[in-house]
Amino acid sequence: MKFIPAFFLFLLPFYLSGQRPVSTSGGWSKEELRQANTAKDVPYLSEEEKNIIFYTNLVRMDGERFFNTYFQDFVGEYNSRMQQYSNYEELKVNTKDSYYKSLQKDLKKIKNLGLFYPDETLTYVSLQHGKDMKQHRISGHNSSDGRTMYDRISKYYPKKAMAENLAFGFSSGLENVCILLLDKGVPDLGHRKNILNSTYGLNITGVSIQPHPVYRYSATIDFVAIPDLKI
Repeated sequence: MKFIPAFFLFLLPFYLSGQRPVSTSGGWSKEELRQANTAKDVPYLSEEEKNIIFYTNLVRMDGERFFNTYFQDFVGEYNSRMQQYSNYEELKVNTKDSYYKSLQKDLKKIKNLGLFYPDETLTYVSLQHGKDMKQHRISGHNSSDGRTMYDRISKYYPKKAMAENLAFGFSSGLENVCILLLDKGVPDLGHRKNILNSTYGLNITGVSIQPHPVYRYSATIDFVAIPDLKI
């Protein structure tokens, strides 16, 4: 079994927004959008949880096109909101910094990776961790009882490759995907690597966006590789 280290993104409270950026489908065909929307009909996810899977799949289908369309939508809307804060220069997505430039470079290499499919059991795992972080005011991969991400997921999916991304402060699917891709302040780019992974066969995902007492929202995104998954 191969194991992917999990990472989390720690965001300050003023990174919050309940708004969803206005997205454009420019450059994407209806069929591509349909293919990416693998969670469209599942009843156990909210619309924004479904959107996390949708946008993640678009990234994996064509990283460069995603960067030039939806990611630019996010940057424009996010930077516009951040202008109200005195430390705007620190908060903004800077198109000249190393994280932005490395993301642009990395996404140019991404084309036709396998899609992620929603999984109800894995979503239950994600949901429970989100609720635990809310109840105990914590923000990390370890549960309040000391269990690790590996402990939580391997209870249901033993001896499988797995990974976990956590983000704090965002309620929308696009915002969560974009901020994890940017991975600002995370030197090893662990979130980005999990989203773009093509080595470990990750193909199912559980997603939960929950209220958080400190950061207003948390997003838990778990991934597992099921080699014999039939699509």
